[in-house]
Amino acid sequence: MATALVDLYGGDDFERFDRIILAEGYRPSDDEEFMCAKHRAYFLRKLKAWKDAIIEESRATMAQLQVDSLREPDLADRASSETDWSIELRTRDRQRKLIAKIDCAVRRLYEGEYGYCEVTGDPISLGRLEARPIATMTLEAQECHERIEKVSRDD
Repeated sequence: MATALVDLYGGDDFERFDRIILAEGYRPSDDEEFMCAKHRAYFLRKLKAWKDAIIEESRATMAQLQVDSLREPDLADRASSETDWSIELRTRDRQRKLIAKIDCAVRRLYEGEYGYCEVTGDPISLGRLEARPIATMTLEAQECHERIEKVSRDD
């Protein structure tokens, strides 16, 4: 599929979408060709900014863990601190998994598969991609997947 998209978009433009400088406040529009170079540049920038923010939060958490100690004199305070750090570390673990999904989305951008449903091959709406840039399925395919998953879990 990626080869066909390279042929469709043209090799030079396809490889250079990551060098496009977008106007401040640019948002992809349905009036433009779906997943044109500007769309790909926009979502690349959005995904990279999201990943950078997650990494920065993780660094801040690690720095705070090194500074703070769990040596609270009161047993209740210590338990509360341990609970807070446990929640924080679980959040960081979820974000670590999210980084892997962001990296996959960036890879799909470069391969020309980003923005297309992995089940049906149909374009994923720009609104869905704006809300969830790592989406791999159209809303309909995702809902169907979740219904099947729920039925399987209930058995």
